[in-house]
Amino acid sequence: MSDLILEVRDLVVDIPVATGMLHPVQSISFDVTRGETLCIVGESGCGKSLTSLAVMDLLPSTATCTASVLKLDDEDLQSVGEKRMTDIRGNKMAMIFQEPMTSLNPAYTIGNQLEEALLRHKKVSAAEARDRAIYLLEKVGITAAASRLTQYPHQLSGGLRQRVMIAMALMCGPDLIIADEPTTALDVTIQAQILHLLADLQKEFNMGMILITHDLGVVARVADRVAVMYAGQIVETGTAKQVFENPTHPYTQGLLECIPIPGKTERGAPLGSIPGIVPSLVGDLPGCHFADRCAHVMDACRTGRIDLRDSFEDGHVFRCLLTPDQSAANLKRGAACRTGRI
Repeated sequence: MSDLILEVRDLVVDIPVATGMLHPVQSISFDVTRGETLCIVGESGCGKSLTSLAVMDLLPSTATCTASVLKLDDEDLQSVGEKRMTDIRGNKMAMIFQEPMTSLNPAYTIGNQLEEALLRHKKVSAAEARDRAIYLLEKVGITAAASRLTQYPHQLSGGLRQRVMIAMALMCGPDLIIADEPTTALDVTIQAQILHLLADLQKEFNMGMILITHDLGVVARVADRVAVMYAGQIVETGTAKQVFENPTHPYTQGLLECIPIPGKTERGAPLGSIPGIVPSLVGDLPGCHFADRCAHVMDACRTGRIDLRDSFEDGHVFRCLLTPDQSAANLKRGAACRTGRI
């Protein structure tokens, strides 16, 4: 069995809007292997959630999606019909959505919703589906699991609902889990528990996982590899160690400079910020999408195509005209400002 679960090349999503054609996802590529966590990180509106919906074939009907390669376990997802895609969703790959209160159906019990996917995709009896649901509810840390099956979503806390969503995603034993901001609505304590739970379950079941988030603290805890998105493009990707210790794209550097460093950031030192706003993605946007907000912008940044290029280490690439050495020098100056040692 190959370790490669998901292969995505040149993924594009276009959506017609009143003012023209919106290009929220622009030719992005990534892989996910068995047992690996890929974190896609970026601010709201960068295209990370639409990327996951494109992989799951859950985009709105007005959107168009193309890719040179889109394969799950070496099966071409672009050539399969809707019937086969329905067999794949919830079975070979599953998604944990951002808000469990709106993702769970308020008219059905927790048991109904957990058992539905297993009864749909696997040849099991109702009793076997119920046993599996109880087992997974216990696995995700829900006490009195059997009694929870008869409860409705509104009877559970936010943390319990999110655990139910995780159990639901695991019902059919998928190869790939996509978790879209799974801890956004939770307090810090519950957030840590959910992240720890996801990491443990991933190792136990040897799944690949895509974790979508805007929180770099979450990324630092769980990521094996990181893809930083900005305005529809991946601007930097590498291992978590590479991206956190040697961020090369000015946007990645800006994100990290916004975070105080415990024990290093001096009291009263200014926190970093990224000036400006994200550009409109309606119509064609030439050059670097980050140019208007970048402190190191050059004339050449505003014209032509900016491709991904290698950084210092294998597998670490970034989308910028600056050389890795120039980026490293900028990072060093930024760190001095961030800690107040200038």
